[in-house]
Amino acid sequence: MRLKGFAKTGRKVSEIGLGTYYDPLWIASAFLGWKRGAGSKVSAVKAGVEAGVTLVDTAEIYQSEPLVARALKEVPRENLFVATKVWSNHLHRDSLLKSFDRSLKRLGLQYIDLYQVHWPNPRVPMEETMGAMEELIAAGKLRHVGVSNFNLEQIREAQSSLRKSELSAVQLDYSLIHRNVEADILPHCDKEGIALLAYYPVGHGKLVTDPRLEGAAAKHGKSRAQVALQWLARKDNVFPIPRASKAAHVRENAGASGWELSDGDVAEIDAKFR
Repeated sequence: MRLKGFAKTGRKVSEIGLGTYYDPLWIASAFLGWKRGAGSKVSAVKAGVEAGVTLVDTAEIYQSEPLVARALKEVPRENLFVATKVWSNHLHRDSLLKSFDRSLKRLGLQYIDLYQVHWPNPRVPMEETMGAMEELIAAGKLRHVGVSNFNLEQIREAQSSLRKSELSAVQLDYSLIHRNVEADILPHCDKEGIALLAYYPVGHGKLVTDPRLEGAAAKHGKSRAQVALQWLARKDNVFPIPRASKAAHVRENAGASGWELSDGDVAEIDAKFR
């Protein structure tokens, strides 16, 4: 698994990460105490770590933080970069601090590498939210701050609201079939040295069977999913985080690293998806 620098954090993490969002029905049933297929999901995260993945993403709303804890409990902490998120109704200072401590406990960690605002909330001042984030950093509980599902204006507001820290990451829907971020957010991230965590990197599974990827897949002896993931991972500041629900899929996704599409491959793929 190739490692690359994550924003301006000074850390190198796996170019392919693990996402632990499953689906709305799973989340709803988990709130009621039924975590369907929990064992296989824990095994999937373990398989990713065994394949060299160090970047693991979760969120309080996903109800998967305890599963991540189970999967990672035997892994040396310095080998991991763990990211989680705070939900949009917990962005006032006191609520955010309490949510963070609950996530920290569920994850079984002494600190969290990246804490992200899951969705913006216009009813809460950005300065209050980012101020609370910096309190967590000052307390040694948090290393880095990120946001998710923010537009460019909101990203800039988050950046300007941080006094002693820098915004390290933005998490957005990004794949070959959903490229809106390329218009303004990705160039901004490249300019500012902000990592972009790409969720739905295989387009809700659509790219797994997309015939437009078959040429590159056959050339490199890879699957179409691996080509789609490598197309993202070869970008300096982009880290795809495909869902980790089955160990076999996770191992396949990890195989998107360790090789690279050529500039010619990328030009050919881009021409097919424009």
